Amino acid sequence: MKILTMPWISRQVGKILDSRLSRPYILFFVKKHKVNLTEFEQKEYRTFNDFFKRSLLPETRRIDWAAESLISPCDGLLSVYEIDEQSWIPAKYSKYRIEDLLENRELAGCYNCGWCLVFRLRPSDYHHYCYIDNGNIQCRKKIPGILHCVRPIAMEKYPVYIQNTREYTLIDTENFGRVVQMEIGALLVGKIQNNRHQGYVRRGTEKGYFEFGGSTVIILIQKEQATPELAVWMLSKLGQEVEVKMGQKIGCKGN
Repeated sequence: MKILTMPWISRQVGKILDSRLSRPYILFFVKKHKVNLTEFEQKEYRTFNDFFKRSLLPETRRIDWAAESLISPCDGLLSVYEIDEQSWIPAKYSKYRIEDLLENRELAGCYNCGWCLVFRLRPSDYHHYCYIDNGNIQCRKKIPGILHCVRPIAMEKYPVYIQNTREYTLIDTENFGRVVQMEIGALLVGKIQNNRHQGYVRRGTEKGYFEFGGSTVIILIQKEQATPELAVWMLSKLGQEVEVKMGQKIGCKGN
């Protein structure tokens, strides 16, 4: 694990996946992870990373535009956690402090008694993600780190979310208060590719994408600004992740 998480290893693997040598791996990957190719544009991919960054066909993901609907920013497996008064979340495999995640104690305090939504992207998932609501970008922060795997076997041993490379955006949204939307890189992911939007952004607009590997998106929502769907919340309390698609309603405005 220590060897695999070295940044130079990730960079070298990234170079290979960006080369034509990686092209034969595409078919193997599609079969292994049962990727539904009918959802994506039909084209000839020159490299594996070219394939991994593939774009969806129009209308493949439908965005819920209702102002009161809290939507998923991506495809993946969702877990929902209540943030306690001390800024802790009892995540499934580790316990995390929001101030460590953000490296900002004052900002973390704004989310006490709010919600932490964790979206774990599998290799087979679409690795682009969008903004969850209309709003104004206040700031961004990039936090260098190491690149652990986000699979449960690694999460049991390491506090992955507060060790890995991550980047977050603070957004004053129209319907859900001041939201943190964070992307976390994982093993063999060389880059988080965020669009550098400034000022006002719109729900459903692409925020960015991950390069190869399993990765994670985290949404922090302040107290009483939103409530997750009951089924999602109950399954999370039972330790089960819920499969979601980008743009799907996962909660509603208010408490």
